[in-house]
Amino acid sequence: MPHPYQAILLIAFGGPASAKEIKPFLARVTQGLPIPPLRLEEVAQHYEAVGGKSPLNEITFRQANALKSALNNKLPVYVGMRNASPFFVDTLKQMTAAGVERAVGFILSSHQTEVSWARYQKNIADARAELGAHAPEIDYCHGWHDHPLFIQTWVELIQTAMGNIDAAKRPSAPLIFTAHSLPTAMAACSPYVEQLQASARMIAEKLGQQNWSIAFQSRSGRPTDPWLEPDVGVAIRKLVAEGHKEVVVAPIGFVSDHVEVLYDLDIEAKKIADGLGIHLVRASCPNDHPIFVRMMADVITAQVNAAEDRE
Repeated sequence: MPHPYQAILLIAFGGPASAKEIKPFLARVTQGLPIPPLRLEEVAQHYEAVGGKSPLNEITFRQANALKSALNNKLPVYVGMRNASPFFVDTLKQMTAAGVERAVGFILSSHQTEVSWARYQKNIADARAELGAHAPEIDYCHGWHDHPLFIQTWVELIQTAMGNIDAAKRPSAPLIFTAHSLPTAMAACSPYVEQLQASARMIAEKLGQQNWSIAFQSRSGRPTDPWLEPDVGVAIRKLVAEGHKEVVVAPIGFVSDHVEVLYDLDIEAKKIADGLGIHLVRASCPNDHPIFVRMMADVITAQVNAAEDRE
């Protein structure tokens, strides 16, 4: 019986790979969205402040290489990005040329929203339509916000971060889980908040951490529009008002250390914390952590096995 899939497609947001790509990248990302020009200028400066590029693309390729090894090189792993090279249409073209007729799609977004899941699938459907009849079919893996290995990845990352707090102070240090804020209307149409709460609860239980909360970051819309709250800065101020001197921040809504984490947490949130006299330590994102890669391999293997059982 022929194998149901000939490849894996890792699906990522993409980021600017150099300073000259920052503004064209932001124009692509925000096309048709009501984002004030001043905010775009601010975000461009954020990229400049963290080295003039995003590490997201490089991290995604590291994830792809590690995944290929975790799957014993059984299937080639391609990378396609919405907003940076290699764009979806280019990757699909490459896959077509290699004879790929059907592939497993793995979306590198841990929690599902229209913008992070449905839109990726629509973008890929559009790219396939552009390429015509020979474009490979893509079957998508299920979500993995509550996968035991995803939870375990974050447990280990948070434990590592806690190593930066004096041992005597660790038990009382509260934990803030963060994720990208969204317009409340968009969030209401998706399982995003419920999935974040489930991930956070499972991670906190494994850590034995009772003092935890969820905060949001990186909002970008009009100030008058309602977005998910509280903002991480507000959450930090609340902990200071309660008398806390240490806080651990875990950006569970992000799978790689890119600008929203490197600027919005490591620079902006850290500045707020330092100004208020609270010691903030930030857990690393999963990136190509071995347990996270094992989780990806497990989810993909389950998809392949299910397809084989059906055929």
